[in-house]
Amino acid sequence: MNLDNNIMPNHIAIIMDGNGRWAIKKGLPRSFGHKAGVDALKDIVKVCSDLGVKILTVYAFSTENWKRPKDEVGYLMKLLVEYMRREIEDLNANKVKIKILGDVELLPSATKEEILNAVDSTKNNDGLQFNIALNYGGRLEILNACKNIIDDLKTNKIQIDLLDEDMFGEYLYTGKDPEPDLIIRTSGERRLSNFLLWQGAYSELVFTDTLWPDFKRGNLIDAINEYQNRNRRFGNVK
Repeated sequence: MNLDNNIMPNHIAIIMDGNGRWAIKKGLPRSFGHKAGVDALKDIVKVCSDLGVKILTVYAFSTENWKRPKDEVGYLMKLLVEYMRREIEDLNANKVKIKILGDVELLPSATKEEILNAVDSTKNNDGLQFNIALNYGGRLEILNACKNIIDDLKTNKIQIDLLDEDMFGEYLYTGKDPEPDLIIRTSGERRLSNFLLWQGAYSELVFTDTLWPDFKRGNLIDAINEYQNRNRRFGNVK
């Protein structure tokens, strides 16, 4: 299916859902699903880079995911370390720049160290910006932004009369990143689950029943094609 490069989404965000269900359907432990999900992510990063997408943001671990069984959380943290170590060479070769959205201070020390090393290693790359949402929650992000704005108002770093939506956005984890044009959620669920609540106000939403480990290049192309056939009005009339 041909895509129109003139209306390619600059920023794609993905809620990678369905790893556990994928494994259970195959009679495997949930950990196998998470590992297969990492393999799917590798392919999608490459596709986005090849298509000329400017930013890819993925929901890797939410603030609510800490409620999962301890063994599963521990495996996910280990998997993050393995992904960074295994993929950093290819990411650099493809000029991918890693950015973290969320509070990494609460992550296990080994995970935090590996992630920060990857961020530092790729900071000068000028290709696809790969945002990884880790220990991320949209409500907490907005709350923290409000607290930081209050602190800066108290110290006169900013003036209340100059505070607008653009300035507020700069206090979010995404900073000056353009807002996502397209948000995709896999696995058949139809909700944002506390993901990019501010940034996604006018994003086009595409939901697919495909479980994340089965999400391939063709699925991404289908989602982008659906996006390109939407009529984006941003509250206006065309």
